[in-house]
Amino acid sequence: MSLLVREAGLQSLLVDFGRERSRALGVPVGGAADRAALALGNALVGNAPHAVALEAAFAGPTVEALHQAACVIFGAPFQSSVNGNAVATGVTFTLQSGDVLRVGGTQVGARAYLCVAGGFDAPEVLGSRSALEAIRAGDTLACAASRTEARRLPFCEAASGCTLRTLGGPQRDWFTDDSFFAQEYIVSPASNRMGLRLKGTPLARTPGELVSEAVAPGAVQVANDGLPIVLGADGQTIGGYPKVAHVIRADLDRLAQLRPGDRVRFVRVTSEEAEDVARERAAFLASWLTRLRIAERQPVLG
Repeated sequence: MSLLVREAGLQSLLVDFGRERSRALGVPVGGAADRAALALGNALVGNAPHAVALEAAFAGPTVEALHQAACVIFGAPFQSSVNGNAVATGVTFTLQSGDVLRVGGTQVGARAYLCVAGGFDAPEVLGSRSALEAIRAGDTLACAASRTEARRLPFCEAASGCTLRTLGGPQRDWFTDDSFFAQEYIVSPASNRMGLRLKGTPLARTPGELVSEAVAPGAVQVANDGLPIVLGADGQTIGGYPKVAHVIRADLDRLAQLRPGDRVRFVRVTSEEAEDVARERAAFLASWLTRLRIAERQPVLG
């Protein structure tokens, strides 16, 4: 039982929550770039938050159902269709055998998740089923047969720009002024899942070299050209560029939805404020996940 990939899309990856416990081995976290979207999409089809889904970036895949499958596309508002008929983001639907689902593009945001009831089957490596390579035309995506009634959750954080909250980076005092926080940056086309490259006025700093040290998603490194790179889900585990700031946990999902040309500003918060908003966001998502679990009948497998 599976979905047949007719067209792969720009960068479509099977993802879960990644490999958080393997960073000591030099392995990036990987997994879903927007964890909230993955969790909520999975909840709509009755899955655990971390169940394997297909992450679509900018322009999604086209797949043919080889059997009945309960699905939802959740995240940025991709233009999608089944057999040419429009399918809304955030609304569950059932593919019948032979149906063709096309996940098109999006003008706002960057990523959405194709979730199926029961999740996709994929090999486990280092405690995660997240793939390291994008799917290709001709691949088959294994999943159980299932069906569902329509459920809806119009929830999307995608926007054409945003303000990201940060804590001070460990090399904050290497930079001669506060111009990092005073200016608006533009997301560069050179951005990817490893890092969000930003265009703006280069930052001035004192001379010096940094011995490579541990980094994590959200770290704002400043390259030799004076421009920031915000590390993403596939970001490396060590780096030698100085770090002017670090995006707080509550805002990491926003990084996944930024696209080339979007505008970004950074603001400073205290560690206490960062902890408070992290708890608020966790409680908000937990509330929605609970409501989705109990509100309606779950999809039927088989």
